[in-house]
Amino acid sequence: MTACTHLDQVRDVPPDSTEGCGDCLAIGARWVHLRMCLSCGHVACCDSSPNRHATAHSTASGHALIRSFEPGEDWRWCYVDRALV
Repeated sequence: MTACTHLDQVRDVPPDSTEGCGDCLAIGARWVHLRMCLSCGHVACCDSSPNRHATAHSTASGHALIRSFEPGEDWRWCYVDRALV
């Protein structure tokens, strides 16, 4: 099992959107599920969504960790280590 080596990136930040994927909202696109960056609070769509904004955010920013932003879900993922946290 791979361990995450990026836990030092986790910050206590509020979500930057409560309306949905801010990137999708800006272009009039749809999303499937939402994820929140644990470094900056950016809310973006998952990889099952057409635009995969959460992955794009991680790649562009270097922010490795996200959490589900779906009601009732409580999991975290590290993009770099490809591991549940």
